[in-house]
Amino acid sequence: MRPLRIIVATADAERLRGALIVASAHAALGGAAALFLQLDAVGLLRAPIAAPQDDAHRAAGLPDLAAVLAEAQALGVAISACQSGLALCGMTAEDLPNGIDVGGPVGFLQATDDEARLLIA
Repeated sequence: MRPLRIIVATADAERLRGALIVASAHAALGGAAALFLQLDAVGLLRAPIAAPQDDAHRAAGLPDLAAVLAEAQALGVAISACQSGLALCGMTAEDLPNGIDVGGPVGFLQATDDEARLLIA
């Protein structure tokens, strides 16, 4: 199965939720999956992890954003946050949830081989 790599390009919690769900499904099927949160999207990882639509998701019997993130990590989805995004959001690496790496777009793209599917959310 080809690797799946997703760039989350905006600070939209529902885009992050969707990217995490797709990456988790890919990982559950045995594929490698990775997410890169670019610039202000990094702010979505500020504690406590929450999204405006969490109540609606819970009411429908679905997990909230924090649970979706934890499930993705448990399935082995690699998640990295943009160094510049940390600065933009007034955060440091210590503000990120455990298991989130810090890097940049060049490193993320260097790790994306020709076989990988690259999506932008």
